[in-house]
Amino acid sequence: MKRGYHYSRTAGFLLAVLCIMNLGSAPAWAAPEWPSDTGIMAQAGIAMDENTGAVLFGQNIHAAYAPASITKLLTALVVAENASLDDMVTFSHDAVYNVESGSGNALALEEGDVLSVRDCMHALLLRSSNQAANALAEHVAGSREAFVVMMNERIARIGCTESHFANPSGLNDDEQYVTAYDMALIAREAFSNDTVLEVGSARRYELPATIKNPEGLTIAMEHKLLAAQDPSSRYYLEGAVAGKTGYTSVAGNTLVTYAVRDGRGVISVILKGSQPQYYFDGKTLIEFGFASFQDIPVEGQETYLSEQGGIDRDGDHYQASELYLEEGACVTVPNGASFSDVTRTVTEELAEGHPKTALARILYTYHDRQVGSAYICANNLHISTEPLPVSILETPEEDAGEDETEDGTTGGQPAAVRTDVSYGWLIALGMIALLAAVSGVVFLLWRRRKKEQEAMALRRERRRQRLKDMGFDEEEFEKMVQERMKSGPGNRR
Repeated sequence: MKRGYHYSRTAGFLLAVLCIMNLGSAPAWAAPEWPSDTGIMAQAGIAMDENTGAVLFGQNIHAAYAPASITKLLTALVVAENASLDDMVTFSHDAVYNVESGSGNALALEEGDVLSVRDCMHALLLRSSNQAANALAEHVAGSREAFVVMMNERIARIGCTESHFANPSGLNDDEQYVTAYDMALIAREAFSNDTVLEVGSARRYELPATIKNPEGLTIAMEHKLLAAQDPSSRYYLEGAVAGKTGYTSVAGNTLVTYAVRDGRGVISVILKGSQPQYYFDGKTLIEFGFASFQDIPVEGQETYLSEQGGIDRDGDHYQASELYLEEGACVTVPNGASFSDVTRTVTEELAEGHPKTALARILYTYHDRQVGSAYICANNLHISTEPLPVSILETPEEDAGEDETEDGTTGGQPAAVRTDVSYGWLIALGMIALLAAVSGVVFLLWRRRKKEQEAMALRRERRRQRLKDMGFDEEEFEKMVQERMKSGPGNRR
């Protein structure tokens, strides 16, 4: 009995010692898991942080569905980038009547109506007018078919690889489909455009007189989460800014919603939803995004530049003092996580719309999820991308070519020297010195130009590779852009 008691006391003593020893070396708490305590009734949906593009929630986000009228956000973006709001748009017979049977004409627009681009954009986003979508497409590109090319080219530039558009309205078409992920990218790009954001956030708008509405017409926002102003309403969404609804027999109910609170923006996309649940699905994802995540600024946290002391790019070295991080960059992480929980990767690949002074990009991940990025920029780029004037691009060999003779001819036979021999030697020596100086300057310029050409060739190769990754041939891509510019309206921004 005493022996067992002795063993128990010894074991307890050893256990206490081990516990005390571990107090000073306890492992750090693991980074919080990615929240997943929400869900939706629709077949597909996504919540995306507007600042960073981080996917906060996803359900079937890479499955393709018919988009219906949320397509019009892309239509509005392409129009905003290629036309002036004061342009006047004339509605053709095709724009008014070449629509799917049963799709309607809520604003009673008629062939021959003339509205501004601003008017048409409000009709497009507030009342989802298919006729306005068609008329805007014809105005910008000359035809709907040409406009569709612009739509698909535009989404390729922002990294959409799983979607394709066949018309500007979103009406049913076997060749028109979108994934929740791509649609979130499109919405994020659209709402970063000031014109689309201004129009898409309007609650009411006064249309001027048309053929069938000689007194004009007041139109109101259809999106219930945006229209609801009473906090007691089940459709009320704090911070709701902009969005778009959609419905066709094939697509079911689709919805894009954008809300902002305390400087953070969250975008939700719902595909293949049902009435009225799709509104609550969209609201649920927005609330989840705000309640479960935080944006942490990169500035003051990122130490890469001080650690490296600078970076090398295109044969040039940039000191840390010459570099700065993109202003406003941040990472999106779960509540309770910190910047130290994020993993960093540096790449020379730059995304669409990068700052002109960007040299590299830092990508941030959290538990293998991309949660943000920051560009490394230079105060002054060492290499100019502007071509030098042709007059100073001649090589030393070209400058040291044939000299003009006194009789105005050129060639290998010198003209007779008519000066004193001593003066001739002085002139000859002066000419040699001058040629040497000029040749030296031209050689330096030639070396500089050669260096620039090599850098530009490297940039072209990177561009060619990016186009290849997006499925474009460079020559075909340039030809398409040129044709689009020729066929578009004269008044472009």
